[in-house]
Amino acid sequence: MLGARIVLKKGRRDEAEKPFWISFADLMTALMVLFLVVMSVALLSVTKTVSEIERLKAQRERDINALLEKVKQATDRYPGVMVDKNRNVIDFGDRARFDTASHQLNPEQARLLRAFVPEVLAIAQDDLGRRWLKRIVAEGFTDQRGTYLYNLNLSLQRSQRVLCVLLAPPFPDEVPMTPDQLEQIRELFLVGGYSFNSAKASFEESRRIELRLEFLSIGEERPSNEGIARGNFGPCALGN
Repeated sequence: MLGARIVLKKGRRDEAEKPFWISFADLMTALMVLFLVVMSVALLSVTKTVSEIERLKAQRERDINALLEKVKQATDRYPGVMVDKNRNVIDFGDRARFDTASHQLNPEQARLLRAFVPEVLAIAQDDLGRRWLKRIVAEGFTDQRGTYLYNLNLSLQRSQRVLCVLLAPPFPDEVPMTPDQLEQIRELFLVGGYSFNSAKASFEESRRIELRLEFLSIGEERPSNEGIARGNFGPCALGN
């Protein structure tokens, strides 16, 4: 009995002293660091994405302003024609007024449209135009006399008349538009009638047409007209 050895079990202490095991506090610290790293990466990614979107928006605004400036320079060669940069509108002013209850444009007004619009088409084909110009809406307006629906129809006829004039055979002393320019008109131009909404101060000023420029959003592309037969625009439904 005196020679018997007492053996103490030291297994738990030995295991606790092994370097493989880390304390609970160290584990929590490691998890916290990992969490902070993940959050930092996520925040950097979101911040970078927002910055890129803001950069693209600012670039789009600068490009559109530059494009509108080109259109203004074109209108400067046609006294009386103006660009409203706030509304993205080409206003023909006194040079494209309609008589009361009429959708006819006189020969001088037709010449003006056929001379001016090719300049806009050229801008639509340059780098900025291809990148941002979506379409051009010929908008007709009336004065406030008559009913709303009568004037709605009249305003549509006035906007349609613009397309009829542009696609009509030119006078002998005019430079005719090329087939490609005529196709551009069909691809880019739409018509819209406003009845007597957006009427101006006087009846005469209200009986007008405007060309509204619409622009593409970031990442948007012009609608494709592939597959539409070229030429054969047909006669004007409004008559001559």
